[in-house]
Amino acid sequence: MSTDIVSYGVLSPAGAGPKALIEAVRGGRAVPEASPEDFTDAGFEDLDDTTLPLGLRPVPGFHPEEYLGRKGLRNHSRTAKLGMAACEMALDGLMESIPDERRGLTGVVLGSSTGSARAFGEFFRDTYEQERPYLVSPALFPGILMNCAASAFAMRHSFTGVNASLAGGQLSSLTALRFARNSLVNGHSERLLVGGVEELSPHTAWAWQRGGVLGADGVVGEGSAVFMLERSDAALSRTARTLASVAACEIGFRDPEQGPLVIAAGLSRCVQDALKAAGATADEVRVVSAGSTGRGGWRAVETRGRTQALGADSDAEVLRVQDALGETYSASGAMQLAALLAHWETTDGEAGEVGLVTSVGHDGTVGCLVVRRGSR
Repeated sequence: MSTDIVSYGVLSPAGAGPKALIEAVRGGRAVPEASPEDFTDAGFEDLDDTTLPLGLRPVPGFHPEEYLGRKGLRNHSRTAKLGMAACEMALDGLMESIPDERRGLTGVVLGSSTGSARAFGEFFRDTYEQERPYLVSPALFPGILMNCAASAFAMRHSFTGVNASLAGGQLSSLTALRFARNSLVNGHSERLLVGGVEELSPHTAWAWQRGGVLGADGVVGEGSAVFMLERSDAALSRTARTLASVAACEIGFRDPEQGPLVIAAGLSRCVQDALKAAGATADEVRVVSAGSTGRGGWRAVETRGRTQALGADSDAEVLRVQDALGETYSASGAMQLAALLAHWETTDGEAGEVGLVTSVGHDGTVGCLVVRRGSR
């Protein structure tokens, strides 16, 4: 049984919606970096230009109340607000609302590195700074949980189906998509909102800075992309449009101590296995949404693995999403898929055309997603 993407929402450093995203990717230029006054609610208010770590690319003009209303947002983290807003955008994109009797088979699955690093960092700091540890506000505690965004949105719409958040580093979004697809194929759900989210905060920016993996010119971004994924029989019964079908998703691991060539070979194996599972061949892949960014040497590793799987003579178009957005880490796979869908929506092509999303993590994780273009 296939699983279909029938709508999606995306908030990225390029702006709100898929059009802004694909225009930034096709432009071949990085989204302009931001200063603290360009965005609020991220914790940079007390920093000046001399202390900003790395370059910053937030979601511009993000006001969560525009998507979610004002009620109930006060104690939510930026991660939760970004994830919930993207979920709301995907829900709004449906051709018809989900009937009340089907909400028990509808769920939310999000990929996230840690949840909100800022939320739990500030919460635990308060336990030391307050006069008594127990004077920390209990209302802030739910926001430090990694599953906050997924559970809060499910409760908002009475979705009582599968609800999960998965942490897989760079591959968090692909891990969430694989989990969601398995849930649908095995009959545990009828439809799922699935994607990834990553917030920009001083905590995450300084972590990248101190880690040194992005280099002196590194740029950190944020955002969320969420897709409504349905079983094909459920989508057809609701006369839903099919933007794409998720044909296969494979995740693997290679010991990074064995060197970059081994990791590249691991990605190549993932791509080959996914294409076989999808019933596709390497020469059918017409577009690739690549994942590696400025992390030293990792783009070459991903390119080598992809070339080994598709062949050196492959003429597939390559979308370099993170070049435009900066390092969006756990949301990167979802951003790559959103860019691929936006690319298809704005170009001519035939239904069934094959697209590929690839990703490599510095911890040795590798993964890919094979999708087929839907009929508009």
